[in-house]
Amino acid sequence: MASLKEEVLSRRTFAIISHPDAGKTTLTEKLLLFGGAIRDAGTVKGKKTGKYATSDWMDIEKQRGISVTSSVMQFQYDDYRVNILDTPGHQDFSEDTYRTLMAVDSAVMIVDAAKGIEAQTIKLFKVCRMRGIPIFTFINKLDRQAKLPLELLAELEEVLGIESYPMNWPIGMGKEFFGIYDRFNQRIEQFRVENEEDRFLPLNEDGELAVDHEITKSALYDQTLEEIMLLEEAGNEFSKERIANGTLTPVFFGSALTNFGVQTFLETYLQFAPPPQPRNSDKGEIDPVSEQFSGFIFKIQANMNPAHRDRIAFFRICSGKFERGMNITLTRTGKSSKVSQSTQFLADDRSTVNEAVSGDIIGLYDTGTYQIGDTLVGEKPLFQYEKLPQFTPELFVKVAAKNVMKQKSFHKGIQQLVQEGAIQLYKTLRTEDYILGAVGQLQFEVFEHRMKSEYNSEVVMEPMGSKIARWIENEQDVKESLSNSRSLLVKDRYDRLVFLFENEFALRWFSDKNEHLKLYNIME
Repeated sequence: MASLKEEVLSRRTFAIISHPDAGKTTLTEKLLLFGGAIRDAGTVKGKKTGKYATSDWMDIEKQRGISVTSSVMQFQYDDYRVNILDTPGHQDFSEDTYRTLMAVDSAVMIVDAAKGIEAQTIKLFKVCRMRGIPIFTFINKLDRQAKLPLELLAELEEVLGIESYPMNWPIGMGKEFFGIYDRFNQRIEQFRVENEEDRFLPLNEDGELAVDHEITKSALYDQTLEEIMLLEEAGNEFSKERIANGTLTPVFFGSALTNFGVQTFLETYLQFAPPPQPRNSDKGEIDPVSEQFSGFIFKIQANMNPAHRDRIAFFRICSGKFERGMNITLTRTGKSSKVSQSTQFLADDRSTVNEAVSGDIIGLYDTGTYQIGDTLVGEKPLFQYEKLPQFTPELFVKVAAKNVMKQKSFHKGIQQLVQEGAIQLYKTLRTEDYILGAVGQLQFEVFEHRMKSEYNSEVVMEPMGSKIARWIENEQDVKESLSNSRSLLVKDRYDRLVFLFENEFALRWFSDKNEHLKLYNIME
């Protein structure tokens, strides 16, 4: 039986990040296919076929063909236990994505070969860089006409400021895409083959095809050899250490939709991706192979099973071993409880998990006890993992139940969806009207859709536009009379006072007139 250390070292936990439509969910599907977790890969835009991506499990995701919530999938491949977190690419969901990136040990960045580095990729890359997360790059859609490979590498270095090492190199693109020259495995992987046995062609010591083949007659083959020579002479050197500290990204070319280059990518990734890493806490670094069980909650999701109205807390194990039935203590309250219901995931497909170790992500049934960012430990001493990022909302709407007779389901829906952390709830002081705040407009649309489909409660939303939210350190000095349309005073769900300012000018004017009040932003 494997020791705890061996178990932990076999884990690979990563998030897939990209701009919308770069092929993130498609790549996830193909990885699951190789891991034997699914038999038939769905496509994201699968309306006609009726097949949808496994990781897109919400109704709204299936209708729109986008991911709007991070999902977790686990599978076994060779001697590795892989945990994939598929994140939303849309910027309106960046808060969910940022928190998910706190729960992984590496990231796979997908770049559309035709579009290059896009806005949301830059944002997510910066978060990975800030945390020193190793980044593996998959340049997708080589089966279509695309930018030149050297141009794409230059973009990685100029736009993102990270050096790259191509593990393989495309031979042509679009209609003239022959395959990839695999520098790492010293072979050519053909794009179109009749028999799978013919897919890989070995290279000789000089890095050329060891056998006569029709590819060698193509000018594209000669061009590829020239480019490989250029990479060898002028490109970056391969370095495991620099990959591990996030300053060098290994680059893979392929096509997720046609399932080309994906298995080569997965096998190479597993060799170089880090196992679970130590985590910072208020008691110093916590070693993933230490005996004490611990971890943190990075996401809460209501109604993954609408029939049961359940709430699942997504929990990243950071040290030790989880066993179902064990006692765990919530650091924030100091209260202990027995964990009798725990699950592992394949998107919304769940099975009971009896044991899990550091690096794994499990679901804990939640009756409202947990909050995002909570630390749970198996035995004392108690400690707290570092805080997860919180976003200050930028857009606000007033919200009310359309049908006054359905107030109960309206209140229940709001309370549960707010606890997921994607939208924030505020109340006006006297009338206690509900105001919702979010990072982007699409969050409100998802909220409205889920209130109707999951809680049978139609809502009326009145836009308030963009506001600047500021909390107050010395609340006792705040007078209600300071509240007006340009600086509206409300309470958040923790009963803290918050000013919603109309714009930067209103904020500055207010600060000048009320120097005694100390305002702060929850992101700082």
